[in-house]
Amino acid sequence: MEACVGAHHLSRKLASLGHDARLMPAKYVRPYSKGQKNDFNDAEAIAEAVQRPTMKFVATKTAEQLDLQALHRVRERLVSQRTGIINQIRAFMLERGIAVRQGIGFLRTELPTILATRTDALSPRMLRVIEELAGDWRRLDQRIDGLSGEIEALARQDQACSRLMTVPGIGPIISSAMVAAIGTGDVLQRPRLRRLARTGAQADLNGRPHDPRQNLEARQSLPARLFVQAAWVVLVRIKDWERYGLKSWIEAAKRRLHHNVLAIALANKLARIAWAVLAKGRAFELTRTDDAGVRSA
Repeated sequence: MEACVGAHHLSRKLASLGHDARLMPAKYVRPYSKGQKNDFNDAEAIAEAVQRPTMKFVATKTAEQLDLQALHRVRERLVSQRTGIINQIRAFMLERGIAVRQGIGFLRTELPTILATRTDALSPRMLRVIEELAGDWRRLDQRIDGLSGEIEALARQDQACSRLMTVPGIGPIISSAMVAAIGTGDVLQRPRLRRLARTGAQADLNGRPHDPRQNLEARQSLPARLFVQAAWVVLVRIKDWERYGLKSWIEAAKRRLHHNVLAIALANKLARIAWAVLAKGRAFELTRTDDAGVRSA
């Protein structure tokens, strides 16, 4: 079957009846489709695509994985809405000559003072609008904190997530997102971020090509975006490079790569380490080689 909404449920049902159910990304089935899109042509394309020896498949998710993925998707939507509200507040104030330093923390701290003292720049109507937006922001904070707490509690109870959290830069949110996306990683071989996107994001399974005008973050799946964030965290914490065996690799890469490219390269490295942790069922550890180098295992 094509991997789409409801496909994982049908896959589990068919497996319980003794069938060998396989899910394929729709973008890999699309080249085998002939003529107009209809059920007959789609079925013919699926039957042709599944016979290809190099076809890539998506692992069937368990009900627990889908529950965890649902929590992540709702949290991601709320975070996006909160970002939109914060940007709107900043824009409204900047139009009236009030600039606040970049960062959510600075705006959260300074906004009450601005609303109380800058009545010379903000009209009563604009004060009311911004106060209502600030109320929406607070409510979103509460929902996001609640979902984050639930996700973290589930991650700490899961053995696979606990092993993933030994990888540098990976905490409860990233570990649970990866487990929800790929399970034990059986269907992947040394994954890169684009492969995580194939298995982790429903939007990447609809067969439509990505719009090149979209920025990189908008085109990545949730696990891929989180790994990029983890890479930036690792790059900032210079003192931890030696402890995780990444110092020589990062310093060598810094000499030849732009810092944004370095973050993507490190994110791919972390993704491969995380996959190895899942596939081998063991925590991240360092192994010192004979030539006094350090490699991650």
